[in-house]
Amino acid sequence: MEKENNGKGKFNSTFGFLMASIGSAVGLGNLWGFPYKMGIGGGFAFLLIYLILAVFVGYPLILGEVALGRKTQRAAIEAYRDADHRFTINGWFETIVPFLLICFYCTMGGYVIKYMVANFGDIFGAGFGTGRGDADAFFGGFISSGMPAILWGVFFLALTVIIVIGGVSGGIEKFSKVAMPALFIMLVIVVVRSCTLPGAGGGIEFMFKPNFEVFKGLGWLKVLGLAGSQMFFSLSLASGCLIAYGSYLEKDSNLEQNAVIIPAADTIVALLAGMAVMPAVFAYGIEPSGGPGLLFVSLQAVFNHMGAAGPIFGFIFYLLVFFAALTSSIGMMEGGISAMMDARIKKGKSVNRTVLTLIMGAVALVGSTIVSADGLGSTGMWNPLLSILGPDSGKVWLDVFDLGAEGILMPLGGLLMAIMLGWTRRHYIDDEIELSGKFVSKKFIDICFRYIGPVFMIFILVVQLNSFFGFTKVF
Repeated sequence: MEKENNGKGKFNSTFGFLMASIGSAVGLGNLWGFPYKMGIGGGFAFLLIYLILAVFVGYPLILGEVALGRKTQRAAIEAYRDADHRFTINGWFETIVPFLLICFYCTMGGYVIKYMVANFGDIFGAGFGTGRGDADAFFGGFISSGMPAILWGVFFLALTVIIVIGGVSGGIEKFSKVAMPALFIMLVIVVVRSCTLPGAGGGIEFMFKPNFEVFKGLGWLKVLGLAGSQMFFSLSLASGCLIAYGSYLEKDSNLEQNAVIIPAADTIVALLAGMAVMPAVFAYGIEPSGGPGLLFVSLQAVFNHMGAAGPIFGFIFYLLVFFAALTSSIGMMEGGISAMMDARIKKGKSVNRTVLTLIMGAVALVGSTIVSADGLGSTGMWNPLLSILGPDSGKVWLDVFDLGAEGILMPLGGLLMAIMLGWTRRHYIDDEIELSGKFVSKKFIDICFRYIGPVFMIFILVVQLNSFFGFTKVF
C-alpha cells in the first residue's frame, strides 16, 4: 500500500528512493552523452574536470535539492516559495526543464527501442533486423523515416506514462528496484566483452592516461562546458526531479549519505559506459569524437563486426540503454507532475495522478513528434535556431529544446539555488539534514554554495550559451 502524502505518494524504503533517484540520474546522459562528450573532450582531461565538478557542484546541489524537497514536502515551485519567495522563479525554471527535456528524450528513447528490436532480429536473421550492413545508412534511413520514427518515440512515451500513473511506490519505486540492478549487471557484461577485444587497450588509455592536449586545441573552457552540461544532464540537477523525490522521502532517511551515493553510483555507471564504448571504438578504429552518432552508428558498426555474437551483445547493450533511458524519463515526468499536484493541493482541490500524467504526456507527445519528424535535421524541417543562427549552423529541433533546458535553465537553476542556500537562506536545510545524524560535510557544503559552485556555474552557463550562439572567440 502506497503511503499517502496529500495524495501524492511516498517511497516505501530508502533503497527504493535511491534506485529511483539513481535511475533518474543514470540515463542517456551516461550511456549516450558521457562517451561522446568524453570523446570530444579528449578523454582523461574531460574525465578529470567532470569528477571535480561532481564533487564541488554535483554533490552539494543533490543534497540541497533533496533536503529542500523533504523539508518543504513540496515540488520545485512551492519548495522555493517556502524557502525564499524571491526565488520562486527558480522553481518555475526547474519545472519547465522536464517539459523541455522529455520532448527530445522520448525521441531518443524510441531510437533505442528500435535498435534493441533490430539487434534482436539480427540474432535470428529476421527481416526487422539491421541486416548487419552499413550502420550509417541504417541510422540515416530510420531517423528520416517519418512515421516509423515518430511511433517508436510514442511507444517509449507510453511506457513512461503507464509507470508514472502507477504512483510513487506502486510504479516508480517498483520498476526502479528491478531495472537498476538489471542495468548494472548488463553493463558489466558489455564492459567485459568490450575490454577483451583486440586493440581495446587504446580506449582504456584514452580514458585514464593523463593527457591534456585537448586544452591546446579545443580549450579548457570548452571542455569545462562539455563536462558541466554533462553533469547537469546526467545527475538530473535543477530539473525538479530530485526535489520531488525528496518530498516523497521519509524523515529518518540519511540525506547526506544519500547525496553521496547518488552521484557516486551515477559516476560509476558513466565510467562503465565509457569502458563499454571507448575500448570497442578504438578496437575497430572508429573516431572517439564522433558525436551523438557514437551510440547509434559507431557502436552498431562495432556490433556488426563482432561476428555471430555481435547481435547478442548489441541487444544486451541497447536493452540496458533502454532501462536507463526509461528510469530517467520517469523522473523527468514526475518532476513536472509533482509541481502540478502541488498547485491543485494549494487550491484545495483533489489530486488525480492519472489526469495530470496524461496532460504532461500530451505535451511530451507534441514535442517528441516534432523532434522525431525532424530526424536530427535529416528531413529539412524549419526550427527557430536556424532563423537566428542561419541555415549553415546545423542546429536541429533537438537543439532547440536542449538549449532551453541543458544550455540555460539547468545551470541557471543550479546557480540560483547556490545563491539562495549560500547567501539569502544560508543554513536553511541544516536542521533537515541533521534529523538523521551529524551534518559531517556542513562546512564543505557551505563553502561550495557560497563560493565554489557559483563560480563554476557562471562559467558553465556562459560557455554553454557561447557554444550555441558564438558570442566571443575567447571561448
